[in-house]
Amino acid sequence: MAAPKIAAKEPREVELKAGKVYAWCACGQSANQPFCDGSHKGTEFSPEVFKAEESIKVWFCMCKHTGSRPLCDGTHKKV
Repeated sequence: MAAPKIAAKEPREVELKAGKVYAWCACGQSANQPFCDGSHKGTEFSPEVFKAEESIKVWFCMCKHTGSRPLCDGTHKKV
């Protein structure tokens, strides 16, 4: 499996809106970080699609190596 491109070595804070569907970029190539813009097409990567259950601020992983996709777990400190 290919490694994803590291979009940044720090997480990005985003305010989610309850009921909205989001697609987190897993490949690191999206120009719309941390969200998917379809740049993964033709690769083995797929976005992490989820629906926000509540309106809340979260920290999205930007290094794309987190163990708790799509949220940051501090892995960026090691890559």
